Amino acid sequence: MGGSMTDGGSFDGKIGRTVVDTAQLALLLEVSGTPKPGNVDRHRDLADLHFEHFLAGAIGARPGLAMAARGEPIGSSFERAVAGMARQRGGNTQFGCLLLLVPLVRAAATDSLTPNGVREVVEATTVADVVEFYCAFEHVAVAVADPPADADALDVRRGSDAVSTLRERELTLYDVMELSATHEVEIADGNARLWTNGFDRAFDAADAILEGEGQVLDRTARAFLDCLAAEPDSLIATTHGAAVAREVSQRAERVAADCEATGELAAAEALAEEFVAAGYNPGTTADLLAAALFIALHRGVEL
Repeated sequence: MGGSMTDGGSFDGKIGRTVVDTAQLALLLEVSGTPKPGNVDRHRDLADLHFEHFLAGAIGARPGLAMAARGEPIGSSFERAVAGMARQRGGNTQFGCLLLLVPLVRAAATDSLTPNGVREVVEATTVADVVEFYCAFEHVAVAVADPPADADALDVRRGSDAVSTLRERELTLYDVMELSATHEVEIADGNARLWTNGFDRAFDAADAILEGEGQVLDRTARAFLDCLAAEPDSLIATTHGAAVAREVSQRAERVAADCEATGELAAAEALAEEFVAAGYNPGTTADLLAAALFIALHRGVEL
């Protein structure tokens, strides 16, 4: 991964990596953790989305992450990261992960990786940032919920066609995330809610990884189950409906309890096969885990 002052921000001698090294490592560890029921991991591929696509996506995203570490705008850093990620045949591997990692990288590069520090980063976003965010949707297909009936002009799937509306209404990227987080649906967008809640769940999951026992990838698998059990996944709600998302969350809760009682991940392995077969892909929970891994790695979790 070989970072430098130019592309990776300040070098942290304590952990031996730049901020961008750490972000890239978080992406690689997220996809390598297993089992993560319903998601691609090092033991499981989906029909058109494979483990190696995620590895290539993590490498391709680096220039955009480096832009964020250098202090360049959040929107253009994100768009560049997504463009690089998309240079593999699988399509959308880590769009949501990058949406969370870019502001976290900015906060870490300025020694302010705290809920308040990240909140300051996202609340300072501009109209130019949201324009780049919309343009990023032109690089890959992203599963998103339909907007409210009165907000069709703000549908992110419009990409650059929505730019004039964004500028006319003087909306910032944070404003759009706030609209998504408060959209009156049964299960609101999980990543948007992180943006507007100081990345609370990511910091909590990072604490669980830091305080856990065993190899980091096993801790990641357990944290994934716990996060999925705690809150229904909004990607599943978008693709399968809110009732299925709640059912998936309840199944994860029972399996997490079983794994806690036995100290083994065998039940999670079985659940992973079940979810893959059913097409249940808790991708928003995977995004959350990538963010949590970044925070935990930055705080010195040992590999």
